[in-house]
Order: sequence, then C-alpha cells, then structure tokens
Amino acid sequence: MTNTIQPIFIMPEGTQRSSGKNAQRNNIMAARMVAESVRTTLGPKGMDKMLVDSLGDITVTNDGVTILQEMNIEHPSAKMVVEVAKTQEQEVGDGTTTAVVLAGELLKKAEELLDQDIHPTVIARGYRLAAERAMAILDGCSKGITEHDDDVLRQIAMTAMTGKGAETAKDKLADLAVKAVKQVMEKQGGKNEIDAENIKIEKKVGGSIDDSELVQGIVVDKERVHPQMPRLLKATTIALVDSAVEIKSTEMDAKIQITDPSQMQAFIDQEENMLKHMVEKIIRSGAKAVFCQKGIDDIAQHYFAKAGIYAVRRVKKSDMEALAKATGASVVTNLDDLSPTDLGRGTVEEVRVGDDDMTYVKECQNPKAVTLLVRGSTEHIVDEIKRAVDDAIGDVIAVLRNGKAVAGAGAAEVELARNLRSFADSLSGREQLAVRAFADAVEVIPRTLAENAGLDPIDVIAELKAAHDHGYNLVGIDVFSGKPIDAWQAGVIEPLKIKTQAVSSASEVAIMILRIDDVIAATSGKRDMPPMPNMEM
Repeated sequence: MTNTIQPIFIMPEGTQRSSGKNAQRNNIMAARMVAESVRTTLGPKGMDKMLVDSLGDITVTNDGVTILQEMNIEHPSAKMVVEVAKTQEQEVGDGTTTAVVLAGELLKKAEELLDQDIHPTVIARGYRLAAERAMAILDGCSKGITEHDDDVLRQIAMTAMTGKGAETAKDKLADLAVKAVKQVMEKQGGKNEIDAENIKIEKKVGGSIDDSELVQGIVVDKERVHPQMPRLLKATTIALVDSAVEIKSTEMDAKIQITDPSQMQAFIDQEENMLKHMVEKIIRSGAKAVFCQKGIDDIAQHYFAKAGIYAVRRVKKSDMEALAKATGASVVTNLDDLSPTDLGRGTVEEVRVGDDDMTYVKECQNPKAVTLLVRGSTEHIVDEIKRAVDDAIGDVIAVLRNGKAVAGAGAAEVELARNLRSFADSLSGREQLAVRAFADAVEVIPRTLAENAGLDPIDVIAELKAAHDHGYNLVGIDVFSGKPIDAWQAGVIEPLKIKTQAVSSASEVAIMILRIDDVIAATSGKRDMPPMPNMEM
C-alpha cells in the first residue's frame, strides 16, 4: 500500500506568501526605495520632482509628503513609510523628507546587523533605547524661544522655505508667516494655543511672489451678488447668516390649485412680500454687509442693493467660521434671532485679483483668524509657494507651542549621533550595536545635505565631528561655501519638534518593519474553497 502525501491548503488559491529573511529583505528594500525617491530633495540645494498623474495634471515640488502622496505607492511596507511622512505633516507641517530619509537609513543599518545574525528583536530593542535617549539629547541641545524673539522666529520660517520655490521672496513671506501666527495665537493657562486652521492661505495666479500680502481678516473667494451694491464699506457692521434668503420649497410634494389669474398674481406677490420681510429683518438689525452660507433670491438681491447693503452668497462653512473669529460676529441660523449684538465689524471691499473678484473683510479689531494671500505667475508656482508657506507656518507654530528650537544645517544630528555613541559604550550586550547603528543612521541627514550640494560627504562629516568633539555643538554645514558654520548665528534654526517627531516616527516604523517575518498577500476576486486533502490510505 503506497502512502501519498498531498499538500494541505490552508489559504485560498493564489495567495502569495514570503517568510523569514526573504520577507524582511523585501520589506526593507521597499521602504528604502521610498526614502531614496525623496532623498535628493533634502536641503537648500535639494532638487524638485515633477509628478504627472493619470489625468495629465502636473505637480512640481520638493515637499516630501506631497511627492509620496502623488506617487501612488502600492507596496505595503512602502505605504508604512509614507504614513511617517503624513504623521510628520499633521504634527509639525514640515520635516517630512527628514523623517522618511531617516526611516530608510535606520532600515539600511538594521539590514547590516541582520547580516551579522543579530536577531531582529535585539535590533528593535536597541533602536527603542536609542530613540528614547535621542529625545533627551535633542532636548539638551535646544534653546528656549518665546513669542518676543521675532528675529529667531523669522529665521525659523526662512529656514523652512530655503530650497523651495518661495526662496526668492523668503524674507517677506517669513515676515508675513510670523505676523499671521502671532495674530491668531492665544494664551491659555500660560501656554500658547495656536490653531493653524485660523490662518487661511488663499492662492491666486497673477502678479509676483512679492505681491503676496497678509490681510487682517478674511479673503473670501466670492463677489457681491448685485452690481448696484456698494463696492467698499469702511468700518461697517457685518451679519453672518446660515439660512437661505429665498423661499423654501416644502419638504413634501405640495399641489397648489389656481382657478383664476388674480390668484396667480396674489401668489407671486405673497412670495415677494416674504422675501422683502426677510431682507427687512436684516436691515433692522443694522447690518450693512451680509455673508450668507446658502442662496440669496434675485428679488432679495434687489432689495439689498436698494438698501445699500453688500451681500455675498454660498460662502463656505469654513469661511463663515473664520469670518466669525475675525469680525467678532455670531453665525445666525434663524433671521428672527438676528440682533445688533450678533453683528461684527470690519471693512468690506470687493477687490479684483487676477481675473476674479474677491471680497476682502479687513481692518478687523484684533482678529483671531487672518488670511495670507499668496501670489505667483503660474498655477504650479503658486501651489509650491503655498506648500512652502504652509511649512513656514507649521514651523513657527511648532516652536511657539513647544518653546524650543535647535540649530539646523545638520548640527543637531551630528550632536545627537555623538551623544548616542557615548550612550552605546555604556551598554553591554548586543543592543549597543543597534544603538551605534542608530547613531550612524542619524548622520544620513548632514551626509545627504552635503551630497545634494555636490560636496564630499566624508570630508564634511569628518569636519563636523571634529568641531563637535571640541565642544562646538551648534556647528553645521554651509552648503553654499562647503565650510562648517555656527548654524544658530547663521540663522539656520529649526523647531525641536521637527527633530523629535522625525526620530520618534522613523524609529517606530523601522522597528515595526523589522519585526515582520511573514508577508501573506491575499488575491482579490472570488475565492473558491481549496480542495480537501486526500485522506485515503
């Protein structure tokens, strides 16, 4: 009797599986490829990427998270690294490339340790120890910053924009970014509370980058609804209405039977009276400008124009909330409740920007929401400037919330690597190899800055290490001259939060990828039950 052993299928047909070292290698390689794709964009001399989507739309940028989102990445491990960039963007708004490049380098160094037969969990533990220690080291390297340090805040904003499309006007844009953040900042329990949503960045093609401006209020991308309305109302009263100034249609199907023409006229007159009544309620409140979230009927527009009221319809909900913060007005849902106490104040003006008319609500009293109007000669330039300004605002907010900043230009990373090596020497066991690998990985940032500037990375790192060993812990690389400089004095300053968040996110994703030893990928579509194994003897 022959005993035939048949394979036992426990997973659907077509399922792909890789395990052990093979799975680890594939995951590490995929994550490293993501890091390599954005590595050349790092630093003042970083290059841009042109991304063309399936519809032919073009994006030209060197913003890490934008590149990775537009690339449409499929590999599961690579997607995990993209998540690092997204987290960095949400938490700080800048430093996405740094976080991704660091994650890729941590995995590269881990691969070298795996080749020496060091167990992945030992590497993971060493990385975790190093990441914890890195937080304390970076905190020790930082300097305190307050909202009164205007020059430092401007330098932080300029550092964020260096190497991006906005660099030509970075002085002006940095100034606008700092003013905008300080305007919307509020003190709560001794802490600076800043909501980035209160800074609206409106972009318009036309003019040059120098034409960008900060409006002490809100710019709404809408025009007045009637040409007979006033174009400018100085220091006027503003009403924010969240209900339609038009006849509501009934919720259910209603049938109106009219038997003679006079009834028809009465019906039309009734509608007109209802609209007139609505407009009169707004006029009685004392409002001279009305921003309506919903529609305004043609007849109501006529009555508003006759009364000399500036009206705008179909304003976005986010704009309504921003207008309330800027003008001090309350958003009213029921017109019967509208009273003079619900009104805000500000100057309302229709301004032609490029080809479009926009409504400026400006000169508000201590507005808690402002608008940064970004200009540029083409769509792609305006988009890239907006991304640069986003980064600058994110950096200024991060440093004011946290109150700490570190020297940039690779200075913080070289100091971090030096201290981590000392920490590694104090450990016993194989974890010290992982901590040392972490220290080597951190140096990828100054090395990449040097490579992207066409400098010799070995010489640059050697010079920086020598300076830091002699106690000059603020020394970084000047990519323009190729010489070491005091980064703080040179004005290359970054928020502490960028560095701590990048180290934390990069180490966590590296540890997670390292701990995977089996990848089971299911196929899509209908799955048939696998055949049962033959149990005959």
